[in-house]
Amino acid sequence: MYWNRKIECMPREELKELQFTRLKTLVDNLYSNNRFYHDKMKAAGVLPGDLTRMEDISKLPFMHKQDLRDNYPAGMFTVPATDMVRYHVSSGTTGKPTLVGYTKNDLDYWTEALARSLTSIGITADDTMQVSYGYGLFTGGLGLHYGAERVGATVLPSGTGSTERQLELMIDLGVTAIACTPSYMIHMIDVADRIGVDFRRDTKLRRAVLGAEPWTEGMRQRIESRAGIQAYDIYGTSEMAGPMFTECEERKGIHVSGDLAYVEIIDPETGESLGPGQKGEMVVTMLTKEAMPLIRYRIRDLTTLMDEECECGRTSPRIERISGRSDDMLIIRGINVFPSQIEYTLMRIPEVGDQYMILVDREGALDTLTIQVEIRNEAFSDRVEDMISLKRRIESEIKKYLNIGANVELKDQGSLPRFEGKAKRVVDRRIMT
Repeated sequence: MYWNRKIECMPREELKELQFTRLKTLVDNLYSNNRFYHDKMKAAGVLPGDLTRMEDISKLPFMHKQDLRDNYPAGMFTVPATDMVRYHVSSGTTGKPTLVGYTKNDLDYWTEALARSLTSIGITADDTMQVSYGYGLFTGGLGLHYGAERVGATVLPSGTGSTERQLELMIDLGVTAIACTPSYMIHMIDVADRIGVDFRRDTKLRRAVLGAEPWTEGMRQRIESRAGIQAYDIYGTSEMAGPMFTECEERKGIHVSGDLAYVEIIDPETGESLGPGQKGEMVVTMLTKEAMPLIRYRIRDLTTLMDEECECGRTSPRIERISGRSDDMLIIRGINVFPSQIEYTLMRIPEVGDQYMILVDREGALDTLTIQVEIRNEAFSDRVEDMISLKRRIESEIKKYLNIGANVELKDQGSLPRFEGKAKRVVDRRIMT
């Protein structure tokens, strides 16, 4: 099922021509009319005429989040304030936030991308979608809201919080799809268990669109097993517009609308381009944005570009699910550790629950890693030696997959923090002292 078959199934050579036409128009306009882009290209020694094919995009300089912060609030905008119809602000943890402006066309392209994405996972006018992302400055809620309405679905704009009330509405209104973070989906399942709600028996929920934080295949399997639904990954950032691109029903990579965005994968250390199948940092050029264009923006998310065409028939580029970030990598005793690696390892252990916390400390000159994990109620034992054995087995698995030792603390189910928005699973106390 397609929303825009002509675009979604466009021959790749034809798509490449469209991408280059849009790139040339974008670069010509920015070089002539925007001081920031003009100076950045001039400093890199590149002129618009140097672009003669799509591959020449590698001649253009990278953009970084710091560029957006340095030009806060409006230095990156390329249209007058009278052409703006909305602002969103990112939830950055350091420095100035990232302010993103939108024209009417920007919102329309964003909604179009989401209409394609939701259609690709089977969302139609017959669905009622509960949007449990945050509304307001965060892009998730409003993005999915308008995308679902575009395909004709009925929207329940529940936002985050009041979980028992959300479950009640889900049942009463016959909600068939939900959009939220993976961690909030797990929280909803936990609350449902506590109050005696069975997702299979008591709800009509069949699909979940989950994103805004990295999550693993193991976490997907946990969610699907507990709720009896199909869970799909959605990807986007506030700088791009917001959540935009999803897996299709094949669930073999995230489709990117190639007419709207051009994706590159680079070596995060050298900046050199990497080919399909090579994991690296994603770089995105937004080909149609008006208010705040992005050219070769370093997203910092780590993934792989997939070359083969999808069995669903779409010819659009695909990326593998995000495995981590180049800038949230933990370096512990000289070893690179990503939170997603830890989650992957924990989800392979049947006794481990769905919640965990990662604590990093420094004792003297030595970094230490502590992982707090909730243990399923049925896995707890009154025999101390059984719990010691489980602890050691988890520590052994962590060391085997991460090549670094960690202290594992076993926690009662329900004792670790729950998150209604993005999960905050890492506490690096080295940076707090």
